[in-house]
Amino acid sequence: MSRPIRALIHTAALRHNFSIVRHHAGDASLWAVAKAHGYGHGLLRVAHALSELTDGFALLELAEAEALRREGLGHPILLLEGFFSADELPEIARLGLTPVIHKLRQLQWLEGARLSKPIPVYLKINTGMNRLGLAPADLPQALARLVRLPQVAGITLMSHFAEADGERGIAWQLERFRPLHAGSNLAQSLANSATLLRYPEAVGGKGDWARPGIVLYGASPFPEIQTAVELGLRPAMTLTSEIIAVQDLRPGERVGYGGLFEARHPMRIGVVACGYGDGYPRHTPTGTPIAVAGRRSRTLGRVSMDMLVADLTNIPEAGIGAPVILWGGEGEAHVPVDEVARAAGTVAYELFCALAPRVPVLTA
Repeated sequence: MSRPIRALIHTAALRHNFSIVRHHAGDASLWAVAKAHGYGHGLLRVAHALSELTDGFALLELAEAEALRREGLGHPILLLEGFFSADELPEIARLGLTPVIHKLRQLQWLEGARLSKPIPVYLKINTGMNRLGLAPADLPQALARLVRLPQVAGITLMSHFAEADGERGIAWQLERFRPLHAGSNLAQSLANSATLLRYPEAVGGKGDWARPGIVLYGASPFPEIQTAVELGLRPAMTLTSEIIAVQDLRPGERVGYGGLFEARHPMRIGVVACGYGDGYPRHTPTGTPIAVAGRRSRTLGRVSMDMLVADLTNIPEAGIGAPVILWGGEGEAHVPVDEVARAAGTVAYELFCALAPRVPVLTA
Protein backbone atom coordinates (compact mmCIF):
# COMPACT_ATOMS: atom_id res chain seq x y z
CA MET A 1 0.00 0.00 0.00
CA SER A 2 1.45 3.35 -1.00
CA ARG A 3 1.78 6.37 1.27
CA PRO A 4 -1.58 8.17 1.09
CA ILE A 5 -0.54 11.74 0.29
CA ARG A 6 -1.78 13.00 -3.10
CA ALA A 7 -2.11 16.28 -4.97
CA LEU A 8 -5.30 16.36 -7.03
CA ILE A 9 -5.43 18.84 -9.93
CA HIS A 10 -8.91 19.99 -10.91
CA THR A 11 -8.81 20.91 -14.59
CA ALA A 12 -12.43 22.07 -14.48
CA ALA A 13 -11.38 24.61 -11.82
CA LEU A 14 -8.58 25.85 -14.06
CA ARG A 15 -11.07 26.47 -16.83
CA HIS A 16 -13.55 28.11 -14.46
CA ASN A 17 -10.87 30.46 -13.13
CA PHE A 18 -9.83 31.35 -16.66
CA SER A 19 -13.42 32.35 -17.40
CA ILE A 20 -13.29 34.74 -14.43
CA VAL A 21 -10.13 36.31 -15.84
CA ARG A 22 -11.59 36.54 -19.33
CA HIS A 23 -14.51 38.52 -17.95
CA HIS A 24 -12.10 41.08 -16.47
CA ALA A 25 -9.86 41.26 -19.56
CA GLY A 26 -12.39 42.86 -21.90
CA ASP A 27 -10.98 42.99 -25.43
CA ALA A 28 -7.39 42.30 -24.37
CA SER A 29 -5.79 38.96 -25.22
CA LEU A 30 -4.55 36.66 -22.46
CA TRP A 31 -1.29 34.89 -21.81
CA ALA A 32 -1.92 32.01 -19.37
CA VAL A 33 1.19 32.09 -17.19
CA ALA A 34 2.29 28.49 -16.73
CA LYS A 35 5.92 28.88 -15.68
CA ALA A 36 7.41 26.88 -12.79
CA HIS A 37 5.83 23.65 -14.03
CA GLY A 38 2.42 25.31 -14.20
CA TYR A 39 2.83 26.75 -10.69
CA GLY A 40 3.38 23.19 -9.49
CA HIS A 41 0.20 21.89 -11.16
CA GLY A 42 2.01 20.31 -14.13
CA LEU A 43 2.87 22.25 -17.27
CA LEU A 44 1.27 19.88 -19.77
CA ARG A 45 -1.78 19.31 -17.59
CA VAL A 46 -2.38 23.05 -17.33
CA ALA A 47 -1.67 23.66 -21.01
CA HIS A 48 -4.10 21.04 -22.22
CA ALA A 49 -6.77 22.19 -19.76
CA LEU A 50 -6.56 25.75 -21.06
CA SER A 51 -5.66 25.11 -24.69
CA GLU A 52 -9.12 25.87 -26.04
CA LEU A 53 -9.52 29.02 -23.90
CA THR A 54 -6.26 30.92 -23.79
CA ASP A 55 -4.72 33.09 -26.49
CA GLY A 56 -1.20 32.02 -25.55
CA PHE A 57 1.08 30.72 -22.81
CA ALA A 58 3.73 32.62 -20.86
CA LEU A 59 6.71 30.53 -19.79
CA LEU A 60 10.21 31.01 -18.48
CA GLU A 61 12.49 28.56 -20.24
CA LEU A 62 12.99 27.39 -23.79
CA ALA A 63 12.64 23.76 -22.69
CA GLU A 64 9.10 24.47 -21.46
CA ALA A 65 8.19 25.94 -24.84
CA GLU A 66 9.69 22.94 -26.63
CA ALA A 67 7.54 20.64 -24.48
CA LEU A 68 4.35 22.43 -25.54
CA ARG A 69 5.32 22.33 -29.20
CA ARG A 70 6.01 18.58 -28.95
CA GLU A 71 2.47 18.21 -27.59
CA GLY A 72 1.14 19.84 -30.75
CA LEU A 73 0.17 23.12 -29.08
CA GLY A 74 0.66 25.88 -31.63
CA HIS A 75 -0.37 28.82 -29.44
CA PRO A 76 1.77 31.94 -29.20
CA ILE A 77 4.31 31.47 -26.42
CA LEU A 78 5.92 34.31 -24.48
CA LEU A 79 9.34 33.76 -22.87
CA LEU A 80 9.15 36.02 -19.82
CA GLU A 81 12.90 36.40 -19.35
CA GLY A 82 13.68 36.19 -23.04
CA PHE A 83 16.82 34.40 -24.16
CA PHE A 84 19.87 33.77 -22.01
CA SER A 85 22.38 33.51 -24.87
CA ALA A 86 22.55 34.25 -28.58
CA ASP A 87 22.60 30.50 -29.26
CA GLU A 88 18.93 30.22 -28.28
CA LEU A 89 17.66 32.62 -30.96
CA PRO A 90 17.55 30.21 -33.93
CA GLU A 91 15.48 27.75 -31.89
CA ILE A 92 13.19 30.55 -30.72
CA ALA A 93 12.56 31.45 -34.35
CA ARG A 94 12.04 27.81 -35.37
CA LEU A 95 9.46 27.31 -32.65
CA GLY A 96 7.73 30.63 -33.32
CA LEU A 97 8.23 32.08 -29.83
CA THR A 98 8.02 35.64 -28.53
CA PRO A 99 10.97 36.56 -26.31
CA VAL A 100 11.08 39.46 -23.86
CA ILE A 101 14.03 41.80 -24.34
CA HIS A 102 14.87 43.43 -21.05
CA LYS A 103 18.51 44.47 -21.51
CA LEU A 104 20.64 45.95 -24.26
CA ARG A 105 22.83 42.85 -24.38
CA GLN A 106 19.87 40.84 -25.68
CA LEU A 107 19.26 43.48 -28.32
CA GLN A 108 22.86 43.14 -29.45
CA TRP A 109 22.48 39.36 -29.72
CA LEU A 110 19.32 39.79 -31.78
CA GLU A 111 21.04 42.24 -34.12
CA GLY A 112 23.72 39.67 -34.85
CA ALA A 113 21.39 36.68 -35.23
CA ARG A 114 20.61 34.87 -38.47
CA LEU A 115 17.04 33.59 -38.12
CA SER A 116 14.88 31.40 -40.33
CA LYS A 117 12.01 33.88 -39.94
CA PRO A 118 11.29 37.15 -38.10
CA ILE A 119 10.03 36.91 -34.52
CA PRO A 120 7.76 39.17 -32.47
CA VAL A 121 9.40 40.62 -29.37
CA TYR A 122 8.34 42.24 -26.11
CA LEU A 123 10.43 45.20 -25.01
CA LYS A 124 10.36 45.47 -21.23
CA ILE A 125 10.70 48.83 -19.47
CA ASN A 126 11.65 49.23 -15.83
CA THR A 127 9.06 51.61 -14.39
CA GLY A 128 9.93 51.04 -10.74
CA MET A 129 9.95 47.31 -10.02
CA ASN A 130 13.75 47.49 -10.38
CA ARG A 131 14.08 43.89 -11.37
CA LEU A 132 14.20 43.45 -15.15
CA GLY A 133 13.70 46.05 -17.85
CA LEU A 134 15.43 48.79 -19.79
CA ALA A 135 15.87 52.17 -18.17
CA PRO A 136 13.32 54.62 -19.64
CA ALA A 137 16.18 56.70 -21.03
CA ASP A 138 17.32 53.72 -23.13
CA LEU A 139 13.91 53.10 -24.69
CA PRO A 140 14.06 55.49 -27.69
CA GLN A 141 17.39 54.11 -28.86
CA ALA A 142 16.30 50.50 -28.33
CA LEU A 143 13.06 51.03 -30.22
CA ALA A 144 14.84 52.68 -33.13
CA ARG A 145 17.22 49.74 -33.38
CA LEU A 146 14.45 47.14 -33.17
CA VAL A 147 12.32 48.83 -35.81
CA ARG A 148 15.18 48.58 -38.31
CA LEU A 149 15.80 44.88 -37.74
CA PRO A 150 14.55 42.39 -40.35
CA GLN A 151 14.66 39.78 -37.58
CA VAL A 152 11.74 41.49 -35.79
CA ALA A 153 8.12 40.84 -36.79
CA GLY A 154 6.43 43.10 -34.23
CA ILE A 155 7.05 44.94 -30.97
CA THR A 156 4.97 45.09 -27.77
CA LEU A 157 5.89 47.35 -24.86
CA MET A 158 5.84 45.65 -21.47
CA SER A 159 6.28 46.55 -17.82
CA HIS A 160 5.52 44.93 -14.48
CA PHE A 161 3.79 46.39 -11.43
CA ALA A 162 5.48 46.02 -8.07
CA GLU A 163 2.50 46.77 -5.80
CA ALA A 164 -0.69 46.00 -7.70
CA ASP A 165 -1.66 43.81 -4.75
CA GLY A 166 -0.88 46.43 -2.12
CA GLU A 167 -1.84 49.84 -0.81
CA ARG A 168 0.49 51.84 -3.04
CA GLY A 169 -1.13 50.47 -6.19
CA ILE A 170 -0.01 51.12 -9.76
CA ALA A 171 -0.67 54.82 -10.47
CA TRP A 172 2.94 55.86 -9.87
CA GLN A 173 4.23 53.31 -12.39
CA LEU A 174 1.51 54.09 -14.93
CA GLU A 175 2.61 57.73 -14.79
CA ARG A 176 6.07 56.60 -15.89
CA PHE A 177 4.87 54.17 -18.55
CA ARG A 178 2.26 56.24 -20.34
CA PRO A 179 4.58 58.96 -21.70
CA LEU A 180 6.91 56.22 -22.99
CA HIS A 181 4.04 54.46 -24.74
CA ALA A 182 2.22 57.54 -26.00
CA GLY A 183 2.24 58.01 -29.75
CA SER A 184 4.01 54.73 -30.45
CA ASN A 185 0.98 52.77 -31.73
CA LEU A 186 2.56 49.71 -30.14
CA ALA A 187 0.61 47.10 -28.22
CA GLN A 188 1.15 46.96 -24.47
CA SER A 189 1.29 44.22 -21.84
CA LEU A 190 1.05 45.44 -18.25
CA ALA A 191 -1.56 43.51 -16.29
CA ASN A 192 -0.77 40.56 -14.05
CA SER A 193 -3.44 38.83 -11.93
CA ALA A 194 -3.77 41.61 -9.36
CA THR A 195 -3.90 44.32 -12.01
CA LEU A 196 -6.56 42.49 -14.01
CA LEU A 197 -8.84 42.28 -11.01
CA ARG A 198 -8.20 45.71 -9.44
CA TYR A 199 -7.13 48.15 -12.16
CA PRO A 200 -9.09 47.80 -15.43
CA GLU A 201 -7.53 51.05 -16.69
CA ALA A 202 -4.20 49.23 -17.10
CA VAL A 203 -5.48 46.12 -18.89
CA GLY A 204 -5.63 47.67 -22.34
CA GLY A 205 -7.86 46.79 -25.27
CA LYS A 206 -7.81 44.98 -28.57
CA GLY A 207 -4.25 44.11 -29.55
CA ASP A 208 -2.97 44.38 -25.98
CA TRP A 209 -2.14 41.42 -23.74
CA ALA A 210 -2.59 40.65 -20.04
CA ARG A 211 -0.67 38.02 -18.09
CA PRO A 212 -2.79 36.21 -15.45
CA GLY A 213 -0.90 33.76 -13.25
CA ILE A 214 -1.84 32.86 -9.67
CA VAL A 215 -5.53 33.63 -10.18
CA LEU A 216 -5.77 30.76 -12.70
CA TYR A 217 -4.82 28.32 -9.96
CA GLY A 218 -7.53 29.44 -7.56
CA ALA A 219 -5.61 31.63 -5.14
CA SER A 220 -6.19 35.33 -4.59
CA PRO A 221 -3.40 37.71 -5.64
CA PHE A 222 -4.43 39.92 -2.70
CA PRO A 223 -5.98 37.66 -0.04
CA GLU A 224 -5.94 40.41 2.58
CA ILE A 225 -8.24 42.48 0.36
CA GLN A 226 -10.43 39.81 -1.26
CA THR A 227 -10.39 36.07 -0.73
CA ALA A 228 -10.42 33.57 -3.54
CA VAL A 229 -14.01 32.65 -2.65
CA GLU A 230 -15.06 36.31 -2.80
CA LEU A 231 -13.46 36.54 -6.24
CA GLY A 232 -15.42 33.50 -7.42
CA LEU A 233 -12.32 31.33 -7.82
CA ARG A 234 -12.11 27.59 -7.31
CA PRO A 235 -9.02 25.74 -6.01
CA ALA A 236 -7.18 23.98 -8.81
CA MET A 237 -5.05 21.89 -6.41
CA THR A 238 -6.20 19.86 -3.42
CA LEU A 239 -3.44 18.37 -1.28
CA THR A 240 -4.84 15.33 0.52
CA SER A 241 -3.60 12.64 2.87
CA GLU A 242 -4.86 10.44 5.71
CA ILE A 243 -4.55 9.91 9.45
CA ILE A 244 -1.99 7.14 9.96
CA ALA A 245 -1.95 7.04 13.79
CA VAL A 246 -4.00 8.34 16.72
CA GLN A 247 -2.76 9.32 20.18
CA ASP A 248 -4.53 10.37 23.40
CA LEU A 249 -2.91 13.16 25.40
CA ARG A 250 -3.17 13.90 29.11
CA PRO A 251 -2.92 17.50 30.36
CA GLY A 252 0.73 18.59 30.32
CA GLU A 253 1.83 16.21 27.57
CA ARG A 254 3.52 17.72 24.55
CA VAL A 255 3.55 17.07 20.82
CA GLY A 256 6.39 16.61 18.36
CA TYR A 257 9.95 17.91 18.09
CA GLY A 258 10.72 20.59 20.65
CA GLY A 259 7.44 19.96 22.44
CA LEU A 260 6.08 23.22 21.07
CA PHE A 261 2.45 22.35 21.81
CA GLU A 262 1.35 21.38 25.33
CA ALA A 263 -2.09 19.95 26.04
CA ARG A 264 -4.07 21.93 28.63
CA HIS A 265 -6.82 19.29 28.84
CA PRO A 266 -7.36 15.71 27.64
CA MET A 267 -6.98 15.65 23.86
CA ARG A 268 -7.08 13.28 20.94
CA ILE A 269 -4.64 13.87 18.10
CA GLY A 270 -4.03 12.35 14.68
CA VAL A 271 -0.77 11.91 12.83
CA VAL A 272 -1.02 12.92 9.15
CA ALA A 273 1.20 11.51 6.41
CA CYS A 274 2.49 14.90 5.23
CA GLY A 275 5.55 16.92 6.18
CA TYR A 276 8.09 19.38 4.91
CA GLY A 277 9.62 16.61 2.81
CA ASP A 278 6.40 16.78 0.80
CA GLY A 279 6.62 20.55 0.44
CA TYR A 280 4.35 21.48 3.35
CA PRO A 281 6.02 24.44 5.09
CA ARG A 282 7.93 23.43 8.22
CA HIS A 283 7.35 26.75 9.96
CA THR A 284 3.54 26.63 9.98
CA PRO A 285 2.53 27.13 13.63
CA THR A 286 -0.05 25.46 15.82
CA GLY A 287 -3.46 26.55 14.62
CA THR A 288 -2.84 26.30 10.88
CA PRO A 289 -6.12 25.18 9.29
CA ILE A 290 -6.59 21.60 8.20
CA ALA A 291 -9.65 19.46 7.47
CA VAL A 292 -10.15 15.92 8.80
CA ALA A 293 -13.08 13.69 7.86
CA GLY A 294 -14.79 16.64 6.23
CA ARG A 295 -14.48 18.95 9.24
CA ARG A 296 -12.16 21.90 9.83
CA SER A 297 -9.55 21.57 12.53
CA ARG A 298 -6.01 22.77 13.25
CA THR A 299 -2.43 21.56 13.26
CA LEU A 300 -0.53 21.09 16.52
CA GLY A 301 3.19 21.51 17.19
CA ARG A 302 6.07 21.42 14.75
CA VAL A 303 5.84 19.95 11.26
CA SER A 304 8.24 17.02 10.78
CA MET A 305 9.82 15.86 7.53
CA ASP A 306 7.19 13.19 6.88
CA MET A 307 4.39 13.90 9.37
CA LEU A 308 2.36 16.58 11.07
CA VAL A 309 -0.29 16.45 13.77
CA ALA A 310 -3.97 17.41 13.64
CA ASP A 311 -6.32 18.07 16.54
CA LEU A 312 -9.04 15.37 16.59
CA THR A 313 -10.52 16.29 19.96
CA ASN A 314 -13.77 17.54 18.48
CA ILE A 315 -13.88 15.01 15.62
CA PRO A 316 -14.54 11.72 17.45
CA GLU A 317 -15.45 9.92 14.24
CA ALA A 318 -11.95 10.49 12.79
CA GLY A 319 -9.61 7.57 13.17
CA ILE A 320 -6.84 5.84 11.27
CA GLY A 321 -7.56 6.18 7.57
CA ALA A 322 -9.68 9.32 7.94
CA PRO A 323 -9.23 11.62 4.95
CA VAL A 324 -7.29 14.86 5.42
CA ILE A 325 -7.19 18.02 3.31
CA LEU A 326 -4.05 20.10 3.77
CA TRP A 327 -5.22 22.76 1.35
CA GLY A 328 -7.87 23.02 -1.35
CA GLY A 329 -11.15 21.16 -1.52
CA GLU A 330 -14.60 22.70 -1.58
CA GLY A 331 -17.61 22.99 0.70
CA GLU A 332 -17.35 22.66 4.49
CA ALA A 333 -13.97 20.92 4.24
CA HIS A 334 -12.45 23.69 2.12
CA VAL A 335 -9.03 24.79 3.38
CA PRO A 336 -8.02 27.91 1.41
CA VAL A 337 -4.40 27.71 0.36
CA ASP A 338 -4.13 31.42 1.14
CA GLU A 339 -4.93 30.71 4.81
CA VAL A 340 -2.22 28.07 5.03
CA ALA A 341 0.21 30.43 3.31
CA ARG A 342 -0.66 33.27 5.69
CA ALA A 343 -0.04 31.02 8.70
CA ALA A 344 3.35 30.09 7.22
CA GLY A 345 4.25 33.71 6.52
CA THR A 346 4.39 33.17 2.78
CA VAL A 347 2.15 33.19 -0.31
CA ALA A 348 0.21 30.53 -2.18
CA TYR A 349 2.67 30.76 -5.10
CA GLU A 350 5.41 29.26 -2.90
CA LEU A 351 3.23 26.45 -1.54
CA PHE A 352 2.22 25.35 -5.03
CA CYS A 353 5.73 25.55 -6.44
CA ALA A 354 7.30 23.82 -3.42
CA LEU A 355 5.27 20.63 -3.82
CA ALA A 356 7.88 17.87 -3.62
CA PRO A 357 8.51 15.44 -6.49
CA ARG A 358 7.70 12.51 -4.20
CA VAL A 359 4.05 13.58 -3.96
CA PRO A 360 1.95 11.83 -6.63
CA VAL A 361 0.03 14.36 -8.74
CA LEU A 362 -3.24 13.15 -10.23
CA THR A 363 -5.89 14.75 -12.42
CA ALA A 364 -9.17 14.90 -10.55
